[in-house]
Amino acid sequence: MSGHRGGVLCKAAYFLMTHCHHHHPTHRAFLPSIAVPVRCAAGSATPPSAVVMSDTAALQQKRALRSRIRKALKEFSPAQRAQEDVEIQNFVLNSSWFKSCKGLCAYISCKSLREVDTSRIIADVLKNSGAEHGLQVMKKLYVPRVEDKNSHMRMLRISTIEDLVANSMNILEPSPVDSDQSEHEDVLLASQPVDLLLLPGLAFDRHGRRLGRGGGYYDVFLRKYEELANQQNWKQPLRVALAYTVQIVEDELIPMTETDVPVDALVSSNGVFPISPAALERM
Repeated sequence: MSGHRGGVLCKAAYFLMTHCHHHHPTHRAFLPSIAVPVRCAAGSATPPSAVVMSDTAALQQKRALRSRIRKALKEFSPAQRAQEDVEIQNFVLNSSWFKSCKGLCAYISCKSLREVDTSRIIADVLKNSGAEHGLQVMKKLYVPRVEDKNSHMRMLRISTIEDLVANSMNILEPSPVDSDQSEHEDVLLASQPVDLLLLPGLAFDRHGRRLGRGGGYYDVFLRKYEELANQQNWKQPLRVALAYTVQIVEDELIPMTETDVPVDALVSSNGVFPISPAALERM
């Protein structure tokens, strides 16, 4: 299939997903199955999210965990996945922290990677941008574009679904320039901060540890944005991961090295689970 035809099919499928009607489930409190997140006072023990291990040991454990979670996702029924997609997006769309945010970075979900669907979230933000109607912009949306294989990923601003094209792996991402041949704004060069980062991942634990797919793209970006926010004296955005129930490990800690960045909160079909002090305060 040519890149052009693949892009057309991707956009068509995305359009259908964003225009389907979904019923909103009744909100349920998220009751974690293990102890609540650790809050550390001065002089207290280091929280699990901050405990790191040697790169070699972590690499071996990560490889085994990735294999296990990929198998679980492959066995996850399409019906259950679709149901959780609806419920997860409902929790995000109905939340005060999403409704109040003025700018966010969000991933464009890829079905072949079995990521939690974000199509309704993306559609909601783009619908409210109102660029073609001359309405006031409600939210600025930045989505990822992978630049190379060296963990270099940029978050570029889009205002319409037409700003997305299929890359060589048939994954939708922003084109280098918009329809006016102007470069899309890079969030790392923006004059205003974002409030929210909606993140994918392969596995998560209840302490906010995140296991990616091994490329390091999000960890590198998250550290760059954290540094930028500190330099500009901005409030750090909430790092919120979207996860299927089979992606959350209940009885173990995900191995973590010094380059891994934890998340502030998880959203699953069971609800919103704030973890960090920032999330406990703002969610």
